Amino acid sequence: MKTPPHLKSDLLTGAAHGFFGREGGVSTGVFASLNAGPGSDDTPENVAENRARCAAAIGAEPARLITLYQIHSATIVEAEAPWPAVNGAPAPPKADGVVTNTPGLAIGVLTADCMPYLFIDRQAGVIGAAHAGWRGALAGVLENTIEKMTALGAAPGKIRAALGPCLRQENFEVGLDLVDAFCKKYPEAEQFMAPGATAEKRQFDLTAFGRWRLAAAGVDKVDDMARCTLGEEDRYFSYRGSRRAQVPDYGRNLSVIMLPETAC
Repeated sequence: MKTPPHLKSDLLTGAAHGFFGREGGVSTGVFASLNAGPGSDDTPENVAENRARCAAAIGAEPARLITLYQIHSATIVEAEAPWPAVNGAPAPPKADGVVTNTPGLAIGVLTADCMPYLFIDRQAGVIGAAHAGWRGALAGVLENTIEKMTALGAAPGKIRAALGPCLRQENFEVGLDLVDAFCKKYPEAEQFMAPGATAEKRQFDLTAFGRWRLAAAGVDKVDDMARCTLGEEDRYFSYRGSRRAQVPDYGRNLSVIMLPETAC
């Protein structure tokens, strides 16, 4: 089986992991080629093969690679095993973050512009993954992930984080309503808004906002892959890119992390 290319972070030592993009899969059309999203209209067989290739790339069993039914929330769940099946298919919970201390269980999130974060407290043997779009980030999905990891024995000061490919400030134009929503909850959020093309627009640095919220939660070691999904559409799936191209659907990038069965 071919293993697709992926990014890795030096901060996530002690865990097998990868930030995957579009390359190295079997899907075609708007999903070409490594679409890992079961929620897309891609064929289930292609998605399963793509996910199996990602699992192989980090040394995981395909059946032990789990993701979530993502809803842009601040809900975090703990996983101890693969999700139970309903009608023969895994039934993931509705959430936007997952944590575990189970070796050999690969936990991941799916993105196509939102921020994918992977976390580890190596000493405690606890890992996490979070999907943070602007709604989830505003609601507290990153802080809640750290809280859930802490409940499993992690210490915020020992947690290391890595941010994968996502929408970057130069491509993240927002309206004043979104600016108001952030600044109403966090007046300091104004610092993450740059002037837009018009007086009614701003360029939002969601990645800097995310790092700021993690620092507030006690996590100050963050590795940013510094890749833009919309700026590199040949490498990564992008929701905004699909809207711009007026195509009906889009693929999902997988970010996944796993504690090894044996010590690294």
